[in-house]
Amino acid sequence: MDFALPVAYFGKIMAQKSDPNSKLIAENRRARFDYAIESDIEAGIILQGSEVKSLRQGGANIGESYASVEGGELWLINGYIAPYLQAKTWGHEERRRRKLLVSRKELGRLWNATAREGMTIVPIAMYFNDRGIVKLKLGVAKGKKLADKRATEAKRDWDREKSRLLKHSHH
Repeated sequence: MDFALPVAYFGKIMAQKSDPNSKLIAENRRARFDYAIESDIEAGIILQGSEVKSLRQGGANIGESYASVEGGELWLINGYIAPYLQAKTWGHEERRRRKLLVSRKELGRLWNATAREGMTIVPIAMYFNDRGIVKLKLGVAKGKKLADKRATEAKRDWDREKSRLLKHSHH
């Protein structure tokens, strides 16, 4: 599958910056490098109050996280949300498992992709949508083999080199 769709989608998220309510909280920059992303879906996430407040301050990291279907539910594993300092007593556990919300149909599709096809569900971005609700963009992905990673890297280096050469050829 071509990467045009997710990239365009990202453009959309970035373009929303002008909307005061929607804002990117965290993104997993390595996702496209480490995985071949075949499709993506938007999921809701169940959060505690202190977590939402912490996210408003931008304290999150989804770099080493993944999502998994367990017991008929979808979970975000190892996603980091910084402690919210004002909530001294009733704070949250930074890396706790958090339940993700998708439709039954999507859940079935995700379960199938991971259990039967050996795919991985990678969080690509976490953001507030235009209604101020926290959403997670998940990619259904195949892990790239080392050779694929090298190919990605080589292509990136070549593209960089190409644009440099093009710049210099117009004296």
